[in-house]
Amino acid sequence: MAKASWTGVNGMVGSEGGWMHWFQPGKIAMALFLALSVLAPSCGFKALAAETVVDALGRTVAPGPATRILTLGSDVTEIVHALGAGERIIAVDRGSKYPASVAQKPDVGYRRQLSVEGLVALRPDLILAAQDSGPPEAIEVLKSLAIPVVFIPEDNSPHGIERKITLIAAALHLEDKGRELSTDVLDAFQSAADLAAKIAPEHRKKVVFFHGLVRLSAAGAGTAADAIIRYAGGINPMAVVQGYKAASEEKLIEMAPDVILMMNDGKGGPDTEQVFGTRALSATPAGEKKALIVLDGAYMIGFGPRTADAIRDLAEALYPEVAGAD
Repeated sequence: MAKASWTGVNGMVGSEGGWMHWFQPGKIAMALFLALSVLAPSCGFKALAAETVVDALGRTVAPGPATRILTLGSDVTEIVHALGAGERIIAVDRGSKYPASVAQKPDVGYRRQLSVEGLVALRPDLILAAQDSGPPEAIEVLKSLAIPVVFIPEDNSPHGIERKITLIAAALHLEDKGRELSTDVLDAFQSAADLAAKIAPEHRKKVVFFHGLVRLSAAGAGTAADAIIRYAGGINPMAVVQGYKAASEEKLIEMAPDVILMMNDGKGGPDTEQVFGTRALSATPAGEKKALIVLDGAYMIGFGPRTADAIRDLAEALYPEVAGAD
């Protein structure tokens, strides 16, 4: 389990009988099948698989054998590994960092700034992509190709994680493993949420998540960070706005957060000096106590198999008194 850092509190067909021979009942379908079989290798046609899935965009997709998978999204990558199919992954997006073996895979870049040429060059036979992958024009091109693309729903809830697992497991023909994994993940999620539920309403702390310190872009309602704060027993005063919004110094002082939550920068930071060296943050209760929690980004806001652990870590960092409690 990852630990929280706590300071302070993606051709015709002929025959001897001539053309009329082929227009007998039952022969037309066979002719078409033979023609497609000949044309498929050169024209990019794929024989439809018997099984299909309906993805997050409502598209019916035949995943095919799914032996060379390209994953876009840290949660998508983690779920494929948790299903025991990690060896099928040929490349990942930049945000996929777990498990450690992912570092040995080619990196196709940021999932919201995809290059279709780069993806196709890797010759995947299935692309599993987070619903928020982009840009839109690249996604439209991807959807027009012969390569099956299954979009995975963005849903920051335990039911959302179950939906992701169920869809990915079906696309990989691992339905039984998918059911087992869903059960384990949902049980762990409930246990972590029960831990946070032990905190009395009057003792809950106000927590603000910042994506970075340059513009002080804070997480509002509808974001994964807002959800993780709530499940861990915290209160997000930025939930009055949707998405990420820049928070002014006046607004921060008015919100009076008790704790600042951030993602690690991969360089050992951010630390309290960097965070509370910002005047707007230094004037808050969190600044007075130097109360900063730093967690790995994919771990904290990925909403995948490890999310329950992240909730537990955050809850225990916010409320040390519940540490070790079940």
